Amino acid sequence: MIHKTEIENYNGSMQELIDEIGNLRYDSLSIFLNLLAEKIERDGFKDRSRKRIKLATNLENASALLKQAKLEIDSAWKICEPYV
Repeated sequence: MIHKTEIENYNGSMQELIDEIGNLRYDSLSIFLNLLAEKIERDGFKDRSRKRIKLATNLENASALLKQAKLEIDSAWKICEPYV
């Protein structure tokens, strides 16, 4: 797999992409973070099966931290949801 430096069919800057993602409602942001965590976790499993242990460990750690971020966003959503 070739890792890209840009997102196909997205003409905005990286900062604009971050702003778009960051402006999602927290329940939607939670879903995004969870899907991203799962994708990175799958990549880590693939690298582990290829005996790329250091890379796999870093990806698995990143996935776990994204899952923790998702939980924090879930908590933020519970605070905000009554006001939406």
